[in-house]
Amino acid sequence: MSHSVFQNVMVQLKELTDRSFGVIDADGRVISCTDGALLGEHWEDAALKVSTANETYVTFGRKTFRAIVSSTNLFEYAVFCTGDDEDARTYCGLAYIALNNAKLFYEEKHDRGTFVKNIIMDNILPGDIYIRAKELHFVTEAPRAVFLVRQLGRTEMSAVDVIAGMFTDKLQDFVISINETDIAVVKQLSGPASAEELEAMAKKIEDTLRNDLFIKTVIGIGTVVPHLSELADAYKEAQTAIEVGKVFENDKTIINYESLGIGRLIYQLPTTLCEIFLSEVFEKNSIEALDQETLFTINKFFENNLNVSETSRRLFVHRNTLVYRLEKIKRQTGLDLRCFDHAIVFKVALMVRKYLASREAR
Repeated sequence: MSHSVFQNVMVQLKELTDRSFGVIDADGRVISCTDGALLGEHWEDAALKVSTANETYVTFGRKTFRAIVSSTNLFEYAVFCTGDDEDARTYCGLAYIALNNAKLFYEEKHDRGTFVKNIIMDNILPGDIYIRAKELHFVTEAPRAVFLVRQLGRTEMSAVDVIAGMFTDKLQDFVISINETDIAVVKQLSGPASAEELEAMAKKIEDTLRNDLFIKTVIGIGTVVPHLSELADAYKEAQTAIEVGKVFENDKTIINYESLGIGRLIYQLPTTLCEIFLSEVFEKNSIEALDQETLFTINKFFENNLNVSETSRRLFVHRNTLVYRLEKIKRQTGLDLRCFDHAIVFKVALMVRKYLASREAR
């Protein structure tokens, strides 16, 4: 356990009285104290007396001690207050309550975080999730969202702390370091959340990391799940969102799994099936035969919802010029992009081509 947890309480105890407070570990080492000069001292005899005593309070060396035990009733630490009078007992009792509560809170938070990490990483059996959740007083049925924050280029270890500072409910929301670049955020929601609300949360994370640490990120968002046991699925969806986004949405830094559309399906197809599809769609000529100007025109046509007038305006060409280009594409490929069904086939074919190119680049 981090000694800083005890030291934070010490700062508050220092304002209570002019007496000194501190904590020794099971070996008698002073690990936290209001009097910095005592830190690191070794009181082996005091630890031995506290660990073997039957009474609640133990006096030794003009100090009053009280043991802090583990969940299995083993002596782990002891809080002390200078003095061996009645006031020392009172102060020691107050310090014990504050320090023991801080210890329990830290351990519960740490155990909860490890538990959630094991769930999203699929390191715990489904049956054990219910048992452990009950032990840790977890609400199993509550809407939760998973965000996967991936740092691009330069990485910062402190990114975990920065994100953790954004979520105030430390017992319900979890910020988990996955590896050097990835951080998972599990957020418990008060109710149903729209895609816009989830993306707004992700945007806030992105902006905070950029402004505080000057790092770039891409964030994947999984679907909101109603049960604790489904967090692993939501985490995998967030991973998929980032991977698919790299292929089909590489201009976006926030990708929602639910917004991936057909790209999600293409990403799961075998490459051989994709190659067969392209060869069947472009029987006359390979898609590679289309020059860059033609492909640019096609993409603009799709961006403007197959509207000839709007596309010609955006391309700064006469409407008849665009119609001529579309007729040329029809002759080359056999697909008339002004026909909705043909346009869908062509759009999917372009996405399949992009997917195959990404696989070859790996």
